[in-house]
Amino acid sequence: MLYGLTRPLIFRMDAEQAHRLTILALKYLPKRPVPTFAACLGQDVAGLHFPSPIGLAAGFDKNGEVPDAMLGLGFGFVEIGTVTPMPQEGNEKPRLFRLTEDRAVINRMGFNNDGQDMVRGRVSFRDHRRGIMGVNIGANKDSEDRIGDYRRGVVSMSPYADYLTVNISSPNTPGLRQLQSPKALKELLKLVRETRGERGPPIFLKVAPDLAEDDPARIARVALASKIDGIIVSNTTIERPEGLRSAHAQETGGLSGRPLKAKALEALRAFAAATKGKIPLIAAGGIETVDDVWDRMRSGASLVQLYSALVYEGPGLAMRLNGQLAKRLEDEGIANIADIVGADL
Repeated sequence: MLYGLTRPLIFRMDAEQAHRLTILALKYLPKRPVPTFAACLGQDVAGLHFPSPIGLAAGFDKNGEVPDAMLGLGFGFVEIGTVTPMPQEGNEKPRLFRLTEDRAVINRMGFNNDGQDMVRGRVSFRDHRRGIMGVNIGANKDSEDRIGDYRRGVVSMSPYADYLTVNISSPNTPGLRQLQSPKALKELLKLVRETRGERGPPIFLKVAPDLAEDDPARIARVALASKIDGIIVSNTTIERPEGLRSAHAQETGGLSGRPLKAKALEALRAFAAATKGKIPLIAAGGIETVDDVWDRMRSGASLVQLYSALVYEGPGLAMRLNGQLAKRLEDEGIANIADIVGADL
């Protein structure tokens, strides 16, 4: 209710400025205790115990400033980043746009972040007992060895990450998505896994929704052969579906939020069909209601991630979804959330 009252004022502000003020508030206000989740929401995925399947996607906390604060808001896990080896400013402003009429966001941030050294220094002091924190790693825009940048990310961030996400799917770093081609992806994942070794954190691969029909099968084959631990489906889209009403609809960048829902679900189902339950899938893109969570999990996702929905629903969204999800499991007589994963396949 409080967010509903303050949202009109927040929406008068520039989107990136409002986001920065949100991070500062979370950083300096007292942290909430981590909530106790219903037992039916807990499951083991990729060797980690997730107390809830509702996670925070990368992009919200790029610099690892508030992971523990977000865990206190009811997220079962959080993912910080994208973090690159060297600090970078990202693209020119303005680069973040609310599409209010469409309940969507367009960003062309360009991996703006403080760099691995600064982020590593922050998260090295966090209380790991509060919950799972993943680190999303990427390559610098001007790097001459992008695959080498991912190796550096693994070395730098592995000691502090509960899992690592290899992000090759952002549309805002020119040429980055070319790493999704089978040859480049095979080389990248082989290097990442060898660098991590046998005792490092699980490795997830984050893919784009803008794929050719046979791309999910090709990417899945490489992912399975590389023995990585999960695939996040998906990132933002460069496509613009018909019917967008906002004046910002044609801004350059990645579109997220409600208009991405159908495309992201389609991509998830394609990867579920290609992987046949042999590797965990994490769903992202257009998730904002308990029905969305339910559909993604029944379509093959073990976990889900939110971000853009927070802009419109506020910081209480994760707790609401947890409560609604637990009640739905109880109403349908399902003992544990893991029992619905892939049920529609």
